[in-house]
Amino acid sequence: MSGKGSTYVLIPGAWHGGWSWRPVAERLRAAGHRAICLTLPGLGDGDDPTGLGLKDAVDHVVSEVEGLGLSDVTLVGHSWGGYPLTGAAHRLPGRVSKVVYYAAQVPVRGRSMVEDNPPEAAAMLRGLIDASPTRAIPPTLQFVQGIFMQDVDEGTQRLVADLLTPQPGDYFLDSLDVPDVSELGIPALYILGEDDHALPRPGTEFAARLGLEPVMVPGTHEGMLTHPDEVAKAILND
Repeated sequence: MSGKGSTYVLIPGAWHGGWSWRPVAERLRAAGHRAICLTLPGLGDGDDPTGLGLKDAVDHVVSEVEGLGLSDVTLVGHSWGGYPLTGAAHRLPGRVSKVVYYAAQVPVRGRSMVEDNPPEAAAMLRGLIDASPTRAIPPTLQFVQGIFMQDVDEGTQRLVADLLTPQPGDYFLDSLDVPDVSELGIPALYILGEDDHALPRPGTEFAARLGLEPVMVPGTHEGMLTHPDEVAKAILND
């Protein structure tokens, strides 16, 4: 179990902002911890996604942790957020004490998120990026209804779809030149939703990259919104 007074830095997935972690953050705070919900560059309301790359996302996580003078930090990443989480963990020695991947992709060194997708999905993502004047992938209601959040009513699906923002394409096309976090010698945890259909590979495969078995929680890819009690409890390892 995590000790009292721990600090959790919550990193959102593609198309999402810090708002997506708020229900979980409130529960972490109620348990006596500090919780910081990040919104990465280009993913705030009205942000311009043009020209942003994965390094910008990693830099943002690092600058927030260093700028706030944080230590004994648990980095928590959702979905694509596993990429900036991994990159930042390697740049924050002595500050990060644990990492948690929630329904997240665990990067392979030198392989981009697009390259880690099946060929048909990779081709689709490249096509969407190339077709955009800002090289960003727009969110769609179909994504939410089909693979993100298929277990809730249409009104909730539409609300979440309206909150999503275009994803900078190079966040998906850039790779990390670092090994996985298992080489950092810090504890790692992989949490997976029981009805998650959004990951490009089985969550068990991503967990296995860290030598882990996933901790299962209820919900789909958006379980941090629909099942925040269970997700918070799993993060705290209660």
